[in-house]
Amino acid sequence: MEAELERKVSRREFLKKAALGIVGVGVGAYALDRVFFSGSEVSSDTFKGSGPKELWKWSKEAFDYIKLGEDRVKCGLCPHGCLLDVGDRGVCRVRVNFNGRLYSLVYGNPCSVHVDPIEKKPLFHFLPGTTSFSIGTAGCNLRCLNCQNWEISQFQPEQTQNLDLMPEKAVEAARNNGCASISYTYNDPVVFYEYVHDTAGLARKNGLRSVVVTAGYVNEEPLRRLCKVVDAIKVDLKGFREDTYNKLNSATLQPVLNTMKTVKDEGVWMEIVNLVVPSWTDSLDVIKEMSQWLYKSLGPDYPLHFSRFNPEYKLASLPQTPVETLEAARRIAMDEGLKFVYIGNVPGHKAESTYCPKDGGVAIERRGYSIAHKNVDESGYCKKCGEKIPGVWK
Repeated sequence: MEAELERKVSRREFLKKAALGIVGVGVGAYALDRVFFSGSEVSSDTFKGSGPKELWKWSKEAFDYIKLGEDRVKCGLCPHGCLLDVGDRGVCRVRVNFNGRLYSLVYGNPCSVHVDPIEKKPLFHFLPGTTSFSIGTAGCNLRCLNCQNWEISQFQPEQTQNLDLMPEKAVEAARNNGCASISYTYNDPVVFYEYVHDTAGLARKNGLRSVVVTAGYVNEEPLRRLCKVVDAIKVDLKGFREDTYNKLNSATLQPVLNTMKTVKDEGVWMEIVNLVVPSWTDSLDVIKEMSQWLYKSLGPDYPLHFSRFNPEYKLASLPQTPVETLEAARRIAMDEGLKFVYIGNVPGHKAESTYCPKDGGVAIERRGYSIAHKNVDESGYCKKCGEKIPGVWK
C-alpha cells in the first residue's frame, strides 16, 4: 500500500493538475488518514458510529427521501430503499443521515475527470466523433464482482482524492475543452444524482448536452425528473436473470427493465450494453430471451452493444470472452429484429461499425474509439440510400 501511495499525487499536486482547462485528470482510491471537512481537517472516522458532527463542503440535502419519525429516514432514490438512523450511510456509501435529514456527500467533488471520445461510453448514435467532459465520484449502489472502476466505486468519498468542481465549474471546463457534452460516468451517476441533475440543467442552458452512463438501478420518479434535463442514457443491462443480478451485482433485474421502458417513454436517446461474462452471462439461450424482450418492449432501433469481458476485480481468474461467443450473440440479436448490434472491446472488429439497415453499406466506419469514415449526413440520413438512422446527430 505504501508503494502504491507513493505513485499517487499529493492533494496539492492533484488540485494543480486538475485546474480548469487541464484535460485527462483522473485518480483512483487514495487512502487518506484525514479529510477536508467544512474547510477544516477532521478524522476520517467522523462518519462512523454516531455520524458526522458537521457536514463537509460537498454536502447537499438529498432530493428523494422521506422522514420516519424524528431521526430515521428512508432513501427514495434507488430500489434498495435504505432505512437509515442518524449517522448511517446507504448502500451507496455516499448518502448519510445527518440529524434526521439525508445528505449526499458527493456534490461537486468528482474524483475522476477526463475528456473522452463519446464512443468510449459507448454511444455510437449520439454526436459521433465528438468529445465528452467525463466526471465520476466515489460510491456506487451496486457491488459488481467484475467492476472495472472499483478503486472509486467501492470507496467512500473521504477515501478518494477529490476535485472541487461545482456545476458552474464543470460546465466551464467542458466548454474550455471544446466538448459537446458532459458525461456522468465511471461510477454510477445515480449515487451523485443531485450533482448530475443540477449540472445537466446548467449545461443545457449553456448549449451542452448531458450523458448518463448507468446500470439503471434507480426509482421511476427521480429517473423521470432526470430525463427532463439529460439528452442520452447508456444503460448497462448486466444480465437477464434475477439470480445473476443478485449474485453478480447485488441488485435485481426488474427495476433495470423498468428504467429502460421509462427512458423510452420520456423520449431520451438510449443505448444498451450487455457485458458477456464467461459462465455468468454468456448463455446464448438467455441472450435470445433478452433480445426478444428488447425488441418487444423497446423496438428495433435502440443500439445494443455486446461487450467483451476482461478479467477484473473479483473475477480476475475468469478468461476473456471468446470473440466467437460475442459474434454468436450478435447474430441472435439481429435475427430477433434488432437493427443496430455492436461488439465492444474487440478493436478492429467489423461489428464496431454502423451499417445501414436498408442498403447494408457502412454508414459509420469505426476503428476503436475513432471514426474512420462517416457516410451519414448531419441529420443522420444515409448518404447512399437516404435511410434515416435513429440517433442524435447534430
